[in-house]
Amino acid sequence: MRLPIRLFLALLALQALSACSPLALAVAEGSFQRTLNVTGPVDLDVSTGSGDITVRTGDEGSVRVSGTIRASNGWLGTDDVEKRIRYVEEHPPIEQKGNFIRIGHITDSELQRHLSISYDLVVPAATRLRSRTGSGDQTIGGVRAPVNASTGSGTIKISKLGAEVHAETGSGDVELESVEGLVRVSTGSGSIRATGITSDFKGTTGSGDVIVEQSTANDVTAETGSGNVVIRNVRGALRVSTASGDVTAQGELGGSWKVSTASGSISVKVPAQASFDLDAKTSSGTIHTARQITVQGSLGKKDLRGKVGAGGHLVQLSTASGDIRID
Repeated sequence: MRLPIRLFLALLALQALSACSPLALAVAEGSFQRTLNVTGPVDLDVSTGSGDITVRTGDEGSVRVSGTIRASNGWLGTDDVEKRIRYVEEHPPIEQKGNFIRIGHITDSELQRHLSISYDLVVPAATRLRSRTGSGDQTIGGVRAPVNASTGSGTIKISKLGAEVHAETGSGDVELESVEGLVRVSTGSGSIRATGITSDFKGTTGSGDVIVEQSTANDVTAETGSGNVVIRNVRGALRVSTASGDVTAQGELGGSWKVSTASGSISVKVPAQASFDLDAKTSSGTIHTARQITVQGSLGKKDLRGKVGAGGHLVQLSTASGDIRID
């Protein structure tokens, strides 16, 4: 029986669509576990291509590694995926030299084809960490030594960190909570949220919001190409800039403040008894404040300079298009 040509072509299209679906990729999985004995502080370097990394703290004398392997046969349905998984299970990419540990560094490009490994690591608190993912998320908590985390595309979450942190993602959000050391954060496209920061903070994003809440007197720098910025409880110097977005800043004047936005409004709130020098400018908008100001020079709706109280640290506010409010 011959099928009508239209029905024949429809069946061919349906078969091709089915072959290209995720279910047709014949996904397979495997796993491995290892426990490494250590003495003293650990230097840990972990890397993965398209898997996730989770790091948490446990016993001081060991590093526990759990790996989850996922692989697919690819579009052509090759039959070596199970063989590659079994090989990684028996020969996991773990190297140890005393307290220096490298995980996930696979140099065999054929072995890595259509293969990803996610790592769950339980480490001593005194672990210096370098972690990298090509496309995957990272969750790090409890470490008391410096952390350097990066991902090409994924979210980074860090909490209860007792040392400095450098976090970078090409496309993804960064979330920090209760970090005691110096913070340097950047993302090409994503938001930054940091709470409980007890040291200097610098965060930059090409496109996304920045929210920072400090708990001690330190400096804050926040930059975004397109997004809103919210700074709470700052007690040191402040530098904020955004090309397009509103800025809200609240805290005490422990240093000079410089806030600018090309397109957006600015709202600043400091204690009622605070004394400072004010320089506020807007090209298209209004300036509002209930503070008594000793004006220097001429007074205008779009340009306000003077002293609040006895004067002090400079508060410099500027927007090309937006209102300015000082409370």
